[in-house]
Amino acid sequence: MAWVLAALAAWALGIWANTRLARLPRSRGTGLAVPVIFGLTIVVMWECLVRGLNVPSVILPPPSAIAARFAVSTHILWEDFVQTVMKGALSGYVMGCGGAFLLAIAIDRFPFLQRGLLPVGNFVAALPIIGMAPILVMWFGFDWQSKAAVVVVMVFFPMLVNTVQGLQDTTTMQRDLMHTYAAGYWATLLYLRLPAAMPFIFNGLKITSTLALIGAIVAEFFGSPIRGMGFRISTSVGQLALDLVWAEIVVAALAGSVFYGGVALLEKAVTFWHPSQRGRA
Repeated sequence: MAWVLAALAAWALGIWANTRLARLPRSRGTGLAVPVIFGLTIVVMWECLVRGLNVPSVILPPPSAIAARFAVSTHILWEDFVQTVMKGALSGYVMGCGGAFLLAIAIDRFPFLQRGLLPVGNFVAALPIIGMAPILVMWFGFDWQSKAAVVVVMVFFPMLVNTVQGLQDTTTMQRDLMHTYAAGYWATLLYLRLPAAMPFIFNGLKITSTLALIGAIVAEFFGSPIRGMGFRISTSVGQLALDLVWAEIVVAALAGSVFYGGVALLEKAVTFWHPSQRGRA
């Protein structure tokens, strides 16, 4: 009963603190404090309710047990991180987004490709990754190359659609102005259309940054060497080592957040002129 009361107290304290912060003038500090307090409130409530209700660790381990397992398994978690994120997800992300960007330029240069390739890309994007992953694993082997191939399939079409849409986001007046300067296609692309497309391009990069990690982890369920986040999660579930499973989930969540945040910071540096960036604190 004491643990349940502690959970309720943590919830009430978190609500009170965030309510007070919401009344303050908006700043970088308050914008960071609100999600931190919210997250800590959830963790404390999780710990108290699991212990107070005597939830078995094979169902849901408390955060303290997950943290303890994290601390003693850093070498395993690092090895899995390198295999899944650095090799599979990142390489597939670079190849998929880079290929989609180049194809978007080709589609923009030759409009007939848009009528032919975009419907095919839409069809490929609709294919279930749970069905494509084992096929790609059989084609490219059990190491990181097959995981990169799955990531390429997942990120290619969202990046392609966003880039094509961005390259078309210029007004007739802007294009006519470039024509009055006798600018050809490539000059117009470099000095007008690519800068205008940058918010769309970065939107695609942010969307695919999380898809890449998901794709790499899912692909490892269908074949992997004896390392990798997906491999560790699937084997640990079979061993009822749920604390290690949650430790892997924490690593994946942190990696995805850092990945997304890095792209967002790069977007802010490149598109500082855009109204959406100028309006942020």
